[in-house]
Amino acid sequence: MGRRNTGTDWASWLRRWDEQQESFNADRERRFSAMFDVVEATVGRRFMALDLGSGPGSLSIRLLHRFPRARCVAVDYDPVSLRVGEGALGSVGGRLTWVDANLGRPSWTDHLPSGRYDAVLSTTALHWLTATGVRRLYRDLYGVMRKGGVFLDGDRLPWGPEHRRLSRLGESVRTIRFKGASMDSEWGGWRRWWSDAEKVPELKPFFRAREERQSQHPEHEDVSLEVHVRALRRAGFREVDIVWQDLENRVLYAIR
Repeated sequence: MGRRNTGTDWASWLRRWDEQQESFNADRERRFSAMFDVVEATVGRRFMALDLGSGPGSLSIRLLHRFPRARCVAVDYDPVSLRVGEGALGSVGGRLTWVDANLGRPSWTDHLPSGRYDAVLSTTALHWLTATGVRRLYRDLYGVMRKGGVFLDGDRLPWGPEHRRLSRLGESVRTIRFKGASMDSEWGGWRRWWSDAEKVPELKPFFRAREERQSQHPEHEDVSLEVHVRALRRAGFREVDIVWQDLENRVLYAIR
């Protein structure tokens, strides 16, 4: 799935993406490594993976570097992120496929290449889904994964309302770590990336498409860890549990 090289330094944009992501998640690389260790321990080193909400492919490229015999399908609905990812990474010798699909919506799996997936991973992405979207997504995933396949979601998975004290604890620790900086400061690098990218001439049509798609999004809601766990179990997954965490920054694991 190659695109014509127009002179834009897409690799630089991907590096900047990684930098701004790390600015508010210092454990990002540790979380990637933990997820990949679990994948290897569960399905080995040769597999077909699905990267949900891939953005420009940060997880996908690390996965393919770690596992030279693996293949991956990167799925996202943001045309800007997909363009940057395709421009920076291409198809990695035919091992990486890019798919434009709206996760959690009916029939999104129709856009996937045929076949069953051994591993499904996501990082810092599924928190955008509503509770309804989460439940639909997990039902859909059950249908495209092979028996024994592993699901891993690395994200902020908050405690529910029944754990208010723990939620306050998490917020207090965040304030200590960021030395009292506001959420606006934490997300400043993220906002700068999007603001600067919007000035790239080749990305302008992709930003227009992004605006149209965002207008269709439901209102954001915080979906608790408990909702994710129940949704996975009801979809048919087993051994649902947390395999890595730092307060609300967690890796949720399930077996098909």
